[in-house]
Amino acid sequence: MEKFKRNERVAGLIKILSDNPNNLFSLNYFSELFTAAKSTISEDIAAAKKIVEQISLGQIETISGAAGGVKYRPYVENGDAIGFLDELCEKLRDPKRIIPGNYIYMSDVIYDPRVSAKVGEIFATHFMNSGVEYVVTIETKGITLANMTARALNVPLVILRRENRVTEGSTVSINYVSGSTKRIQTMFVSKRAIPEGKKVLIIDDFMKAGGTAKGILDLMKEIKAEVCGIGVLMKTIEPKEKMVQDYISLLEVGEVDEHKGLINIYKDMLFS
Repeated sequence: MEKFKRNERVAGLIKILSDNPNNLFSLNYFSELFTAAKSTISEDIAAAKKIVEQISLGQIETISGAAGGVKYRPYVENGDAIGFLDELCEKLRDPKRIIPGNYIYMSDVIYDPRVSAKVGEIFATHFMNSGVEYVVTIETKGITLANMTARALNVPLVILRRENRVTEGSTVSINYVSGSTKRIQTMFVSKRAIPEGKKVLIIDDFMKAGGTAKGILDLMKEIKAEVCGIGVLMKTIEPKEKMVQDYISLLEVGEVDEHKGLINIYKDMLFS
């Protein structure tokens, strides 16, 4: 079988690990893949770890013991997050994005794989040590951000529905008051989606008053899941008092005025 040079093995290691974040690989796996001794693979991992961390691509972590191995953890340095969010703010401030009602058109940004992947990595970095076992979101716009967060954390994604579906099987539902429209709405989750006692992370694209996030919190309580964090891409400055307390947002938006061609949007204080 063909022998690989060291630089080829290191490149292969980095590619495989980064394509499978938070997925634990045994040394045996790489030893058989590259037809190399475990001691050689250990040296390769040390070299890959140094390269990845030196250029801020994330972290490579080794776990000792019989059940151990190596895994890649996406990690976004604060400076890199700030640069990315500054660029995002600049893009979203374009007056052409204002649509009737003083809303901001964001779909092209949210559905951009480069943006959603980076947002997911930022959330994963922040909640990495929270013991997250499931990522939860409500349809529809938050799905891509939640999916990328779930991928970075290597946990399943659960999507709450606004309508009951036969394909979901037995469900649990809850009525909640939307913080922005003040209307009573309903959300559903399959009873099979999240086992009792599991830790969940709530991810969404937007928060105004926090009514939807509060509804998700209440629904998770109904199915006896533990919420270990809430992350939103953007929140509004007003109202200052949200219906939930423990959350992080990446961006905050203030005045949006179609007549002035004005969009006030900034990084959240967490990234200032």
